[in-house]
Order: sequence, then C-alpha cells, then structure tokens
Amino acid sequence: MYQWRKFEFFEEKLGGGKCKIPEEISGKIECASSGRGKLVIGCDDGTVSLLDRGLNFNFGFQAHSSSALFLQMLKQRNFLVSIGEDEQISPQQSGMCLKVFDLDKMQPEGSSTTSPDCIGILRIFTNQFPQAKITSFLVLEEAPPILLMAIGLDNGCIYCIKGDIARERITRFKLQVDSSSGEGNSSITGLGFRLDGQALLLFAVTPNSVSLFSMQNQPPRRQLLDQIGCNVNSVAMSDRSELIIGRPEAVYFYEVDGRGPCWAFEGEKKFLGWYRGYLLCVIADQRNGKNTFNIYDLKNRLIAHSLVVKEVSHMLCEWGNIILIMTDKSALCIGEKDMESKLDMLFKKNLYTVAINLVQTQQADASATAEVLRKYGDHLYSKQDYDEAMAQYIHTIGHLEPSYVIQKFLDAQRIYNLTNYLENLHEKGLASKDHTTLLLNCYTKLKDVEKLNVFIKSEDGVGEHKFDVETAIRVCRAANYHEHAMYVAKKAGRHEWYLKILLEDLGRYDEALQYISSLEPSQAGVTVKEYGKILIEHKPAETINILMRLCTEDIELAKRVTSNGGYLSMLPSPVDFLNIFIHHPQSLMDFLEKYADKVKDSPAQVEIHNTLLELYLSIDLNFPSISQVNNGTDFNLKARTVSNAKLAVDCKNSSIEKDTLERREKGLRLLKSAWPADLEHPLYDVDLAIILCEMNAFKEGLLYLYEKMKLFKEVIACYMQVHDHEGLIACCKRLGDSGKGGDPTLWADLLKYFGELGEDCSKEVKEVLTYIERDDILPPIIVLQTLSRNPCLTLSVIKDYIARKLEQESKLIEEDRRAIEKYQVGTKLF
Repeated sequence: MYQWRKFEFFEEKLGGGKCKIPEEISGKIECASSGRGKLVIGCDDGTVSLLDRGLNFNFGFQAHSSSALFLQMLKQRNFLVSIGEDEQISPQQSGMCLKVFDLDKMQPEGSSTTSPDCIGILRIFTNQFPQAKITSFLVLEEAPPILLMAIGLDNGCIYCIKGDIARERITRFKLQVDSSSGEGNSSITGLGFRLDGQALLLFAVTPNSVSLFSMQNQPPRRQLLDQIGCNVNSVAMSDRSELIIGRPEAVYFYEVDGRGPCWAFEGEKKFLGWYRGYLLCVIADQRNGKNTFNIYDLKNRLIAHSLVVKEVSHMLCEWGNIILIMTDKSALCIGEKDMESKLDMLFKKNLYTVAINLVQTQQADASATAEVLRKYGDHLYSKQDYDEAMAQYIHTIGHLEPSYVIQKFLDAQRIYNLTNYLENLHEKGLASKDHTTLLLNCYTKLKDVEKLNVFIKSEDGVGEHKFDVETAIRVCRAANYHEHAMYVAKKAGRHEWYLKILLEDLGRYDEALQYISSLEPSQAGVTVKEYGKILIEHKPAETINILMRLCTEDIELAKRVTSNGGYLSMLPSPVDFLNIFIHHPQSLMDFLEKYADKVKDSPAQVEIHNTLLELYLSIDLNFPSISQVNNGTDFNLKARTVSNAKLAVDCKNSSIEKDTLERREKGLRLLKSAWPADLEHPLYDVDLAIILCEMNAFKEGLLYLYEKMKLFKEVIACYMQVHDHEGLIACCKRLGDSGKGGDPTLWADLLKYFGELGEDCSKEVKEVLTYIERDDILPPIIVLQTLSRNPCLTLSVIKDYIARKLEQESKLIEEDRRAIEKYQVGTKLF
C-alpha cells in the first residue's frame, strides 16, 4: 500500500495544530459526538459542553453527577442522548442512567448558566438486565418519537431499548453474541445499524467475531459473518451501510451476506472512520511509535492526505471537516480542498488520468468533468495526437460546446476525426440541425456514399433517431436525394414531410392518398389537414372518400363501446377539415352532404348545417368555366371561335342558374328538415340563416323562418317590400286569424300600408276593411285617419263601411236610449 500515490487534497483549518479545546472544559474528555452544527464533549466530572464551528465554548451543563461515558447527537431532532453515572438510589441498584436532552428547550439555572430540558431518564440496569461494563452505544431514530438504542456490554450482551423515552413507553430486550474465546474476548467493541429495504439489521463486533442480527424477527435472529473482530474505536459504517473493521493486517468491509473486500493497510488501527467516501485511519507505527492519520480514496487507489499526529482520543466529522481531539486536549481540524484546487494540483503535474478518475468518482458536476476532459484533450491535441485527443473530446459530448471541438478539427483539416465526433454527437442524440448538415456535408466531401446510407438507414427501429430528422430530410431533399429523405421521414413517422415530398416534389398524388389511407386515423387526420388543399385540387373524389372514412368509419363498433351518441366524439369532426376546401366549395358541399346523409346525430350538426346553408344560398360558387372543363378539345376553326365562345358563356350562365335553383331548393329543404316540430330551436344558427337569406335575397327562406319564429310582422313586411298585394292579403288571412293563434293586428298594419302606398288600391282596401270590421280591430275614426293619407283613395271605398258602422252605432244608441227609459220608469215606481 506504500505504492499508492500521496496527495494533499485536504488542509488544516482553524490555525492548524494550534487549535485547542476551550479551557472551560476542565475534566478529562470521556466521550464526544457531533451533529446539527454542534460538537458535544462529555467529561469524567459529568459535564457536557457544546462547541461551535470555531471550537469555541457555547455552554455547558451538568448532565450526570459522576461521569459522562457516551454521547450521541440525533439527526432528525435536536436531541442529545447520553449515558453516564449518577447517584445510586440503593446499593443494589446501579447509578448508570440514560438521559435524553432537548437542546431546543433551555431552562435557566441561576443567572449565568443554562441547561437543556431533560425530557427522559432511564435506568439502564434492572433485575432482568443485570449490570455490566458498557463498551459501545448506538442510537437509531425511527419514526418520531420512537428511538431504538443498542448498548453493548463487555459480557457479549447487547441491551436494546425501544420506544418513546419521554413518555416512558418503552420495551427492552436482550441480544446475546456467543463467544467461545473466553470472557475477555466477548465484549461488544462496535455496533452498526443498517436499513435494508423494510428490514432493520444490526451489526455487532467483538474482538473475535462479526455478527448480524435481523431485528424484524422476534426474537432477533443472529447470523455469524466472520470469526475475526477488532478492538474499540476500530469500527465504522460506510455511506453504503457497509460495516468496516480495522485490524493490524488489513481493513475489512462486510455486507449482510458476509465479508466483502479488504484493504491491506498494515499497522494497528487505533481509530477508524468514514467521511464522504473516504476511509479515515489513525494507524500506530510500531517501528517508530508514531501515529499517522491517513485519508484513503479507495476508488482511485490514492492517499488523499497523510500526516503524523499525537495520541488521538476522539475522531468526529462535522461542518464538512474532520476533527481529531488529542489526549492533551489539542485539536486538529482538517477540511477537503475544493475540486478546482485539487485539479490545479494534478494539472501542474500533467496527471490528467488521475484528475479524470477523481472527478468521476467524487461525483463532481458535469461541467467540472467536461473541463478536465477538455484540458486532457487539449494536451493531447498540442502533441498532435489527434486520435487520442478526439477520444477525450468525445467523452465531453453533452457538456462541452461542440463548436469548440468542431473549430479545432476544421482548422486542422482533420475531416475524418471531425466525422467521428459528429457521428458520436448524433449517436448520443445531442446533435443540432447544423451538426446534421455538417455531417452530411462531410460524407459528401469524403464521397462516402456507404456511410451516408448507413447514417440514414441504419436505425434499429427501437430507439429514437440519432440525428435531427427534419434537417436530414431537408439536406437530402435539397440534394435531390428524395428516396433517402422519404425513407427518413417514413421511419421517423414524419408523415407531413413524406407527403410534402410526394406531393410538392414528385407529384405522386395517388401514392400520397394510398399512404394516408395506411396511417392511423389520428395521424391521417393531421396529414389531411396539412395537405388536403393540394389533394382536393387534384384528386377531389378520392380525398372526400378518405375524409368520409376518417369521420364515419367504425361507427357501429363505437356504438357498442359507448352510449348516448357519445361515440361520435371519438371520431374527427368534418368541421376540422373545412379549411382545405377554401377554394373548392362544390367539393365541400359534396362532402358535407355525404356526411349528413350518413350521420344523423353528429355533435357538429349545427356547424355542418350552417355551412351547408351558406353553400346552398350563395348565388355563385365560382364554378370552372367551360373552357376549363373542355381543356382537352382543340378548336382549330377560327370562324367558329366567336360562336363557340358565345355558346360557352350561354351554357355557363344556364348551368349556374340551374344549379342556383337546385341549391336553393336544397337550402329550403334543410331549413325545414332541421327544425322539426318537436324542437324549440333548430339544428342550425337561426340568426345566421336569416342573414344568409337576406344577403342572397332568398324570400322563401325568410318567410319560412319568420313564420316559424312567429315574427308575423316581419312576414308581411317581406310582401310589402315587393308590393305583392295578393300575397300580402293571403298571408294576413292565414296569420291574422286569432282563432287559429294568429295576430289580428296584422290587418291594422296592412291598412296602414295601403294608407301610405300612394296609389289606387281600392279593391285591396275594401277586402281589408271586411276583416277589420268582422273582428272589430280598429275604430272607424282610426280607419278614416289612416286611409286619408292616400290621395288616390276616394270616399266611395269606405262609404259602405261607414254606412254600416253608422247604422250599427245608431242601433246601439237606440238600444241605450230604450234601456235608459226603462230604468227611469222603474225608478219612479219605487
């Protein structure tokens, strides 16, 4: 082991060897512990003192009346557990006590001293647990407030106390370590808890054995791991919960299944410890009688620090430092240097491999590791060892900026090495678009078509692509490697790129439609939204068939899976594809008609009907001209050119007119069918429908909607606008009959209309007056005032009406007069 290299990775803190335990601690130091930013020291006079980071005295208190033997600071709570001698209550009862102090609760004692609250006191030895010398002590914090305390004795027994000490809710049990080597070799020299999943294990060490107790068993089961042991202070636990024991010939590690690796560090191990992955040893050299403190880095097989020390009484770790307390009450505080200082030391000696191992084993951050590898790479590059330099740079991928490496090898014209680096960059999935472009250009410059094929086509189909797919497609496409680009796009599932190449570069529309048909419905829907405009332009019928399959396929299956019509929500909606028909309304109308015929209860029914109404009621759908329809015909005779053009225009106008009428018939049918009698509101936006009818002068639709909405005044207003007197009167006859739920006031509006018309409408007025007189809608004076505004009407129009009204009024007056006379006669009799 003397062949291991020695380094100064640690340094002395707090003034080096001049540091001492404060004078306030006057007794002999018997025990010490650390934790939660405190150093706790117990003395033979029963006092316990707390020191701060600078080893300055904070405060002390009398923990025990005689002597403090063992201390342990807890990690989860600010508690201190101590074992010491107190006054004996009786000669038969031992004064050995276990106490728990709450350091967060200080009780004043006098004016100048304070002591923490003692929340629990426990007598260790009882009749069932006879007295013996305590040789080791260990506390395990379980779920608060439960503590598990193991007390090792010189007779090979371990007393265990578990529970809440403060509430005196505890259980005690005893573990026995068998010993066949005599009473002197059976004392418990070390203890160590280990949590293995849910299992709790306890290591127990004697001078001649290493045992393991399974604490979850009742009673705990003992397993003998080894028949060698060690002395007190030569036991430690690693951060991986391995037991470590130190013997003169070596240091041994133990797992739950027995002895593990051992390290042949010779010399008596007076103290053994573990600190952040380092093994700490105080070794006595029998040849010169000196004690050496070594810090071993076992992973890198080096000695991180070594110095000769005085006689050590206690070794602790706190504040990221190692504290050695000497028997003469001096102290040594050793701290690890920062990683940068350690690396600078190694770089000066060109020990790059040691530096690399150091940063990797000490879990340094990624930037530090990359920096070491970069410097090693730079070192090799300066020696023109390009291959080895590149090997180091490849290890920096993911941490070092790739442009740093790329620039170096571009300058050196080391294209082969650059290609290797770029390949690894892609292999690790960290290449950018520019890196992919550069690598493909390298292949081109090297004329390495085979590597290009391997790069493009060597994916195993399991993991993700090792390059930027879009960039590879772009580069191959730009270089007219359409098949390579399509291969990458298809393998990567980039359907939009595959179709872009098929449609925009190659014009293979049928193949594109076939490819879309082979995709999953969700993917097919996305691609149709992206490239549907091109497909509708060149292959409208086939594209509509694909859309119908996407929006309606497996409806029966979905019906069986769900209920209440909710199955349609699983399928794409036709509304999602409206934008692809922006320049092809005829195709949109065909698609929506097919869908509406097949699906009667679509969630998008209202939107579909709104769109169909807009298509049906539009005056012009931008139909192709006859010349576009007959683009294959060759007219060679100039003499017929003019006549043919005129014929084409006439045919076109005739076709548009005929189609407009057909569409309006469809629109009216849709307005009626989509508003069943049992529904209060139609299956379309009625306000939109009214606007469309008004914009496109669709009178039949407006009349239906107004009548359906019981807007009778708007109905007759439509007839008034076109001066359709016959239709107006017929409408009032139908809608003005109160007996059939009509509105009689329509006749008054109609009379007002004729009164303001300004033309002779005597026939119509007479007919209107008939209904006004029949239902007594208006008084005669209002009728006269209304009709007097029309200068074209003569008194003869209303003569008969006035005569009848006067006669009727005269009769009423006569009846009233007779009734008055009758009542007068009757009153005189009384």
